[in-house]
Amino acid sequence: MSDTTTATTPVPSSQPKRTASSFIGALEIDVRFLGMVGALAAIWIVFDFLADGTFLTPRNIWNLSVQSSSIAVMSTGMVLVIVMRHIDLSVGSILGVTGMIMAVFQASYLTPAFGFNNPAVMALTLAAGIAAGALIGALHGFIIAYLGVPAFIVTLGGLLVWRGAAWAVAEGKTIPLTDDNFKLLGGGASGSIGATWSWIVAVIACLAIAAATLQARRQRQRFHFPLKPLWAEVVTVAAGCAAVIAATLVVNAYELPAALARRYAQAAGITVPPEGLHISFGYAVPVLVALAVGIIMTFITTRTRFGRYVFAIGGNPEAAELAGINTKRVTLMVFSLMGALAAIGAAISTARLNSATNAQGTLDELYVIAAAVIGGTSLAGGSGTIAGAMLGALVMQSLQSGMVLMRVDTPYQNIVVGAVLVFAVWIDTVYRKRFK
Repeated sequence: MSDTTTATTPVPSSQPKRTASSFIGALEIDVRFLGMVGALAAIWIVFDFLADGTFLTPRNIWNLSVQSSSIAVMSTGMVLVIVMRHIDLSVGSILGVTGMIMAVFQASYLTPAFGFNNPAVMALTLAAGIAAGALIGALHGFIIAYLGVPAFIVTLGGLLVWRGAAWAVAEGKTIPLTDDNFKLLGGGASGSIGATWSWIVAVIACLAIAAATLQARRQRQRFHFPLKPLWAEVVTVAAGCAAVIAATLVVNAYELPAALARRYAQAAGITVPPEGLHISFGYAVPVLVALAVGIIMTFITTRTRFGRYVFAIGGNPEAAELAGINTKRVTLMVFSLMGALAAIGAAISTARLNSATNAQGTLDELYVIAAAVIGGTSLAGGSGTIAGAMLGALVMQSLQSGMVLMRVDTPYQNIVVGAVLVFAVWIDTVYRKRFK
């Protein structure tokens, strides 16, 4: 009599185990964006160790955010350009020429006409610069879309033309700004909102995150789309609010130096206590401008017909044209928008320097393109996010700031930036082959 064994079929558990991949999937987080956050954290930790603890200080983080602002603004436009399978090599030169136009217009015409620190001076300066940038971008877009010249050639020519134009506007001179209100766009002691207003901004941001999450859930219910688990919604809101609160604590921890605090107290008629004044910088104005631009550009790319057209053209230009999309007009609009954003970046950069110089914006095109690509925008077109590009700008500036603290010479800094750009493109290529 032979022994027999009975095979038992395992009964699946009614409560499946929640793996890391299912957790991330439920949260609907872009894996590449999450990886970029991890890479940024690693960069900060490594540089803080190598720079003897001087990198992760409130002062350096505050300066880092201000220095990233103009690149972050321009990178939001570069996302759309690259998504459409184009490139813009002229953004640094557009920044230079529009910055010079704003400085000359302000110093030579607006201030003599309206007087010093008149609110109209700042508004008209910005309007003139943004209009000039939009017109330059529209010219590029017209040549690319309607004359059929490749974007690489058009913007390469623009890089040279507008750099020369920046010199011609002021005949090679450095033009100082004359309006103190405009200088607030550059940050600094006066270009920040202080601790109280920073907390007000933080509360508004947290409420906005919660409202946006609730609205997105309602939209899914309305169109009968699958809903995220309730716990995932709570985690998303909590993580966003935690990031806002942490950022607010950091910027408020950076205080005015004692000499500036005393000068501020004298100007405001405040009695200085024996222990001294503790006045926080809070969020810098250029950082708030960059965040506002990022929110608006995110809305444009995800909630408007124009944004959908851009991604459709990048995904398949022939199919988009056959579907009735006016690809030429969209191309012109994208490059015009890129020019306007370069002008906003010029306003921030010029205000930081308190003047417009001929070398302003040199090599910024490298940092803007690198920020977009590092942030997950594919050079093959059709995919990219505004948040990723802005995070990429912070990564680029973190690398540069860390190397400055380590006293690395500028040529070696450029070597590192170039290597990081190539590495990011390689990562994108591997990702597309594996997951597409």
